Amino acid sequence: MATSIRSSISTRDKLLRAQHAAAQLAQLTTAEKNAVLLAMADAIAANVAGITEANQADLEESGLAGAMRDRLQLTPERIAAMVSGVREVASLPDPVGETLAEWTRPNGLRIRKVRVPMGVVGVIYESRPNVTVDCASLVLKTGNAIVLRGGKEAVHSNQRLVEIMNRVNGVPEGAIELLDSSTRDSVHELIKARGLVDVLIPRGGPGLISVVADHATVPVIETGAGNCHIFVDESADFEMADGIVINAKTQRPSVCNAAEKLLLHQRIAAEYVPRIVKKLLDSGVEVRGDDETRRLAAGMRVARAEAQDWSEEYLRLCIAIRVVANLEDAIAHINRYSTKNSEAIVTSNEAKARLFLRLVDSAVVYWNASTRFSDGGEFGFGAEMGISTQKLHCRGPFALAELTSAKYEVTGSGQTR
Repeated sequence: MATSIRSSISTRDKLLRAQHAAAQLAQLTTAEKNAVLLAMADAIAANVAGITEANQADLEESGLAGAMRDRLQLTPERIAAMVSGVREVASLPDPVGETLAEWTRPNGLRIRKVRVPMGVVGVIYESRPNVTVDCASLVLKTGNAIVLRGGKEAVHSNQRLVEIMNRVNGVPEGAIELLDSSTRDSVHELIKARGLVDVLIPRGGPGLISVVADHATVPVIETGAGNCHIFVDESADFEMADGIVINAKTQRPSVCNAAEKLLLHQRIAAEYVPRIVKKLLDSGVEVRGDDETRRLAAGMRVARAEAQDWSEEYLRLCIAIRVVANLEDAIAHINRYSTKNSEAIVTSNEAKARLFLRLVDSAVVYWNASTRFSDGGEFGFGAEMGISTQKLHCRGPFALAELTSAKYEVTGSGQTR
C-alpha cells in the first residue's frame, strides 16, 4: 500500500462541493437521513477486513507507540463500536426543525424559533480514525456536509472509511470530503475558508487546538484537552474513592476525560495516600507527588512532581498527587490548572459537593462518579463530536443539537412597521 494518498481535486473545489452538498442535505427528511445512516453502518460492518488492512498499514508506517498508537488502532471491537454508534445516531430524535420557542406579538406577528442545519462543518483531528465515522454520522443526521482533515498517520484508515461511506446510496457528492493530509497546506486553506465553511472543530492536543483557534477566520468550537482532576474529601468512602480513581486513570488513559491529577484532603492523607498509591502502582500507573505525598508514601515509587506536572495532560498511565488543606484549596488548584474539561469530587458531604459543583469552572463536574463518563454516548447523545471546553455556543459533550443553528420564522397578516 502506498505511503501517501493524494487527491487531484483541490481543497477549494472540495469545499465548494461540500457547500453544494449541504444545500441538498438540508432538504432531506428525517426518514431519508436515517436510511442513509443505517446503510452506512451496514457498509462499514461489511468491510471490516478492508478497514483493518488499511489500519494495519497506518500502524506499520506511523511508528507510533503508547497512547498515540492506541488512538490510531482499529480493532474489530472498535469497528463494531463505530457501527453501533452510527446506528444509535440513526435512532436518535432529529433536532432539525425542532421548535425552540414560539410566541405572538401584540401586533399579531407569530414568531417561531427553529433549529436548522449549520451548513458545512470542518473537522481537524489527529490519530483516531473512529472520529471519521463518528463525526460524519452526526453531521449527516443534522443535514450538514462535513469536511474532514485527519492526521497523516491515519491516512489509509480515513481514506478507506470515507470511500465506504461515500459509496452508500443517497449520500450526495461532496457530503463527506476528506482533505489531503500529506501537507499542512490543506489545514491553512480550511481554517481560512470563511464563506465556504460555517464552523470548525479541532480535535486533538493543545498544540493543534491553539493553532486552529489562533489563526482561523472560520468560527471555531474548541475540544479535546483534558487535564482532569479528582478530589477525595475527608468524608469520602475509601472503597468508592478507590474505584473512581482507578477507573478514571486506567480504563483508557489516552483519552481526554481520563483523570490526570488526584487531590487529597490533608485530614485523610496519612491513611489514604499509602492505600491509593499502592493500588495505582499495582495497576501499572506511574505516580508523581508533592512533598507531602512522597513523605506519606515513603518507600514506595513516587517521583517528585515538578511545577509543570500540574498543568500537563499525560494521556498515559501516569498521575500526580497533591495533598490540599481543604475544599477551597482543591477548587482553587483545579480552576488554576484545569483545561476546563471534567473534574470530580468524592465525598459524603452534600454541602461540600454542591459547593464543588457550583464553583469548579469546568464543562462537566461530578459528585461520586468517574470522569470517564464525559462522553456523548454515556450522556445519551449517541456518538459525539467531542468535549467542548469553551463557553460559547456549546460546552461539554456535544452532538446533534449543538450541530444546529437557529432561525426565526415570522408569520404575519399584512403588518407593516
